[in-house]
Amino acid sequence: MICYRLRCAHDHVFEGWYKDSSTFAMLRQKNLLNCPECGTSSVDQAPMAPAIVGRAPERLPQSDPTPTPDMAAPPAPAAGQMPPGLPDAMLSALRDVRRTIEENCENMGNRFADEALRIHYGEAPERGIYGEMSQSQREELEEEGVAFQNVPWVRDTDS
Repeated sequence: MICYRLRCAHDHVFEGWYKDSSTFAMLRQKNLLNCPECGTSSVDQAPMAPAIVGRAPERLPQSDPTPTPDMAAPPAPAAGQMPPGLPDAMLSALRDVRRTIEENCENMGNRFADEALRIHYGEAPERGIYGEMSQSQREELEEEGVAFQNVPWVRDTDS
């Protein structure tokens, strides 16, 4: 079984469980998916905020859009350039992910790794954070058992 976060044309967000991704694609293609709130069949996958899990991976299911303490986001591509060849729908989804992270988590900038360790060891309050880290900091977090996730960080607009 696979769980998708879905959004209708009227911005209602809901979950759908399917046997596999091809079953979802077939149902969508035949307009057999309906929004439980308004009934429209104009339904597509909604971007999912990454489920980043720190000390207790069993606490949050993979499909939970709630931000968690160890969110890491790399810096935007150099000079604000978009990665080549990304389709508009993917860019839109990545922008939605970025907005969700920015709205629900604290930007630690280059202090991300230090704060993630403090949270991991209970020296700072547990909360969603994001920021940047070097390769050596990344290795240190991995050695200490701090779970984190890299998120593609695209510009908020394409202008």
